[in-house]
Formats: sequence, C-alpha cells, structure tokens
Amino acid sequence: MSGTSTAAAPARRRTSKLGWNLLGLVVFLVAGFPLYWMLNTAFKPAKDAIDPDPSLLPTGITLGNFRRALDISDFWGPVGRSLVVSLSVVVIGMAVGLLAALAISRFVFRGRKIVIVGILAVQMVPLVAMIIPVFLLLNDLGQYDKLTGLIITYLTFILPFTVWTLRGFIVNIPRELEEAAMVDGCSRTGAFVRVVFPLLAPGMVATSVYGFIQAWNEYLYALMLLSQEHQTATVWLGNFTTKHGTEYAPMMAGATMMAVPIVVLFLLVQRKMAAGLTAGAVKG
Repeated sequence: MSGTSTAAAPARRRTSKLGWNLLGLVVFLVAGFPLYWMLNTAFKPAKDAIDPDPSLLPTGITLGNFRRALDISDFWGPVGRSLVVSLSVVVIGMAVGLLAALAISRFVFRGRKIVIVGILAVQMVPLVAMIIPVFLLLNDLGQYDKLTGLIITYLTFILPFTVWTLRGFIVNIPRELEEAAMVDGCSRTGAFVRVVFPLLAPGMVATSVYGFIQAWNEYLYALMLLSQEHQTATVWLGNFTTKHGTEYAPMMAGATMMAVPIVVLFLLVQRKMAAGLTAGAVKG
C-alpha cells in the first residue's frame, strides 16, 4: 500500500503540472488574441479588414495600411507629444513619489495615517467624475490646451499609486540594513543612496513602467483637455473614424506603431522588473 501511494504521488504531480500548464496556455491565448488580431488586421489588405467573414489566418500581407496611417494625419507630432507627457509624468512622479513614500514608510509624524488613507481614497475616485472640475481648474489657471496642464492632471492619479507602491517596496527593505550602514559611518542620506536605493531599483522600474503605460494609453483627458492641434497619440487614432466610416486596417496599423514604444520599454527593463528586491542583501 505504501509503495502504491508513493508511486502515485509523482503521477499526481505530473497531472497537476499539466493542468496548470494548460490553464496558463488558455490564459495566454485569451490575453494574446487581441494583440494577434491587431497585427493580423494591420498587415492584411484594407478590403479584407471589413470582410463579414474574416479569416483567422493572414490572407495577404501589405504595408499599405502603415503608409495610409502615416498619410492620413500628422503621426510624429502626436507621438512626440505623448512621449513628452509620459516621460514627464514618470520623472516627476518618481522624484516626488519616492520622497513621499520614504517619508511615510520610514518616519513617524502627526497625520501619517491620514495621509495613507487619503492616498487610498484618491485612487477610489472614478477618473470620469473629475473631468469637469479638472477642466474648470485648468481653465482658471491658464493651462487648458497645454501639455503642462495634461501632465499635472495625469500626476493627480498616477502619483498616489506611485507613492503607495513604492511605500510597499521600502517597507519590505529591513531597517537594519540602513542602521548597519549608519554604524559604519554613513549619514542617513548616504545609507539610503548606498543601501536602500539599489535594492529599491526593481520596484522603481516596475512603478515607472506602470506610470508610463498609464500616461501613454490615457484617452479621455487627452481628448477633453487638448485641441486637435495638440492631440496625443491615442486621440490621433480617432482620425480614422470619419463620416464615411472607419478605416479599420489603417487604424490597426496606427495602433501597432503606437505599441512599439511600450514593447521596447518592456524589453529594456524586463530583467529589472523580474529581479529580486533584496538580491544580495541576505547573508549567504
């Protein structure tokens, strides 16, 4: 009986592993199908994109949709503005968010819990509910139809998430590491720069990527707060919908080109995102 149960254990583990692998494959297919369909539509002839009986496999490959996407309206202008806005949001958000997260996680001060609750409360407010107040406020400040106004608006909902996420990363770094560095002669700032900051780098990268993607993909505020002359890349995609209909193939080609910066960014930082937060901090 003991030998039978012992022999059956590896079989159950293999079956369980196979089941999880199949589940992972299903999730991958469901999540990846929209991306595949976007690429498939971007490279197929325009007439096939509106076929009522579309084919799952490419019936033909053409680059005409990309040329049409570049010709239908200014492409590099909106992309450049989106890059400026997204990078500005990431840089400012990380600089301010890191200091705020460090203060909340390492120092005790009056109103600390209120600040933490306030950060959570801000994230619970639907973005669509703030459109009118934000519009009126930016109009009074003279920031309507300006990239600086859009950057400030994005920071209002990306910065709280940045602070909350970085706080979680900092809390997981033992205080003893800083104290040991300070005993060895480092100041508090020196201990943070030499000890905490390297361990925090993977968390900062992951948070930065999230902030960049949020700012890059945001559509509603960019549509409401900027004129067509200053539109961003997501709003630019609306040029493919006209009174004559929607040009789906060029639109998918434009969406494919818009996805390139995100893919490149992820490929550049994927190792940092997967790195352990306290790699090398544990005594061997």
